[in-house]
Amino acid sequence: MIKFGTGGWRAIIGDGFTKANIQKLAKALAVKMKNEDVAEKGICLGYDRRFLSKEAMQWTAQVFAYEGIKSILINTSSPTPLIMFYVMKHELPYGMMVTASHNPAIYNGIKVFTYGGRDADEFQTKDIEEYIADIDDEEVMELEYDKGIASGLIEEIYPLNEYLDNIIEAVDMDAIRRRGLKIALDPMYGVSETSLKTILMTARCQVATIHERHDTLFGGKLPSPSAQTLRSLQNYVIDRHCDIGIATDGDADRIGVIDDTGRFLHPNDILVLLYYYLVKYKGWHGPVVRNIATTHMLDKVADKFGEKCYEVPVGFKYISAKMQETDAVIGGESSGGLNVRGHIKGKDGIYAAALLVEMIAVTGKKLSEIVKDIETECGAIYMEERDYKFNQEKRDEIFDTLMIQKDLPEIDFEVDRISYLDGCKVYLKNGGWIIARFSGTEPLLRIFCEMSNSEDAKKLCEVFEEFLGLN
Repeated sequence: MIKFGTGGWRAIIGDGFTKANIQKLAKALAVKMKNEDVAEKGICLGYDRRFLSKEAMQWTAQVFAYEGIKSILINTSSPTPLIMFYVMKHELPYGMMVTASHNPAIYNGIKVFTYGGRDADEFQTKDIEEYIADIDDEEVMELEYDKGIASGLIEEIYPLNEYLDNIIEAVDMDAIRRRGLKIALDPMYGVSETSLKTILMTARCQVATIHERHDTLFGGKLPSPSAQTLRSLQNYVIDRHCDIGIATDGDADRIGVIDDTGRFLHPNDILVLLYYYLVKYKGWHGPVVRNIATTHMLDKVADKFGEKCYEVPVGFKYISAKMQETDAVIGGESSGGLNVRGHIKGKDGIYAAALLVEMIAVTGKKLSEIVKDIETECGAIYMEERDYKFNQEKRDEIFDTLMIQKDLPEIDFEVDRISYLDGCKVYLKNGGWIIARFSGTEPLLRIFCEMSNSEDAKKLCEVFEEFLGLN
């Protein structure tokens, strides 16, 4: 069964991620496009470096070709933001990206984008699932790839330059050129190297790259920028005295950062840094949007500048929608994805990286110094994050406890309110909070807790662990 989560459809290769399922999804979207009278406008398709990604894109194109719908294929592995940009700029009704983003190497999947280059929301993905349910395997037909090329129903292009030019025009390249920054990149065996090196070297930065080769196993690590996976980048930054280390996940829509001291900056820190920079130094005005498991430091920064912070469920489609509704400056989530007003309507680790480099150049300060400035002006917050694996029986037990019975452990802090918008989130009167929610992309329970000090955050996580039988 094909089910969409918070980041598209993902499944284990050879299990759920099969040619039959991939083409069934393509047929469903083709029928949907015909019913919506947008089939003649065509669709853009892209792929990342995962095993079977290119083949999956081609299998998809063959179904669209049989259905008489033109597919525009990005003919080399590319960042997800490039597909979103192309859909937006060329006003296509839909786009598809073959990727499982930051999931383990045994996974692959497909993200669907709608008009404007937006992530398909829950209404669109539910609609696609219903179309899939109506399709029998024998109904899915394909046109041979070469015949699709010859007929013009399949076209291969490489529009990287227009995407990069859009970013270069939005960034203060002159300020970066004047600084002569030294930058280390870690694409994590993914697709960001060409894009990032082109932008940064155009700005006369010294750029060095690690983990740039094509490896469908991602070096045996999770292709997700974290303190655990970026230790090589940390060492590189320290040993070679770099101004910043930049990493992206497998499809380059998420970012990880190592500062000038070798410290891993949590995605929460990156969001706060960029919002602070855009409002204080660039003079932008507007609110910020975060998901329910992302730092409340954004609320503090927004309040300092007389702005508002909006909270939404986990899933970037909610971030994008709220940003459009409120004309927010920036929106993002603690998993590493962010979006800035005036760019594409989704996550872009490459644009975020360019903005961070611009921030260092324009402020004339090191990353570590800007972080201290924010803590001095707004106070410090500490976040504790924990992930737990479980079987289906344990999942059902936890779900019943938290979401049905709505039972909670006894805690030493006064509760302000409780939200069940997405998981169970407890807001405390001292400004702290804790949330327990199931991941929408992996079989995990995630607990996030934010307090004014690390001891209280760890203690509160342990209380929930014991209560839910997770330790």
